[in-house]
Amino acid sequence: MPVASPSLLVCASALILAFASTGVAMADTEAPCPSVVSPLPVERVVEKLAQRNAERAQALERHVGRRHYLLEYTGFPGNRRAEMVVEAKYSAPATKEFTIVSQTGSATIINKVFKKMLEGEQEALEPENRERTALNTRNYEFCLLEYQRAGDSGTYVLGLTPKLKNKFLYRGKIWVDGKDFAVMRIEAEPAKNPSFWIKKSQIQHAYTRIGDFWLPSENHTTSSVRLGGRAVLTIQYTDYTVVPAQSTAKLQSSLGGQSKH
Repeated sequence: MPVASPSLLVCASALILAFASTGVAMADTEAPCPSVVSPLPVERVVEKLAQRNAERAQALERHVGRRHYLLEYTGFPGNRRAEMVVEAKYSAPATKEFTIVSQTGSATIINKVFKKMLEGEQEALEPENRERTALNTRNYEFCLLEYQRAGDSGTYVLGLTPKLKNKFLYRGKIWVDGKDFAVMRIEAEPAKNPSFWIKKSQIQHAYTRIGDFWLPSENHTTSSVRLGGRAVLTIQYTDYTVVPAQSTAKLQSSLGGQSKH
């Protein structure tokens, strides 16, 4: 799903240092759900989130944007740095095209990390993978951690635990807008460690509202390597052009009609 898709941020973490990959599952660390007072129970929030994501995906014809990738690695066997600027085009229902505008720095990072990340996004769009990575109760256990009041809508903070150790799934927290029922922010780690050499990866991913859609705005991923190295990946998403599949008025009517608690 192109709107609030988890696959994009997991690709960012799972493919850092992909040239050293040997899959090892991460340890499970569960914490009990707190008792939180909120307008809606967690089951209803998740239901609305899945419903609205599907509506927005259906209402989006295509979008074009620019990305700036930067990865800085320090540690054994030496420091490396690379940057790449990419024009990304999405067309419904599941097509992405990437054009590399510029690239500088380490050829290893460019070829083994950046380009592999783009391939990973294509893989995540395959129907089977889209089904297995959707934010729903088939793939995740959800826990309401906090309700943050703000204006008329507020924000629901949900804890996520994947039911499978899939490379495109993650465990952590998501911030859900209480009006649009869209993911605004994610703090997480991969459900499956991408490499024996990576001790831990921390992902921070933010979305921005473009018209009636929520699209990625920034990704910041930090990975610690067992030999003492550290990789920091930053992706900036800019210059969006969005084309709805239907008129803005119809989309607002569709989404607005579902906004009441």
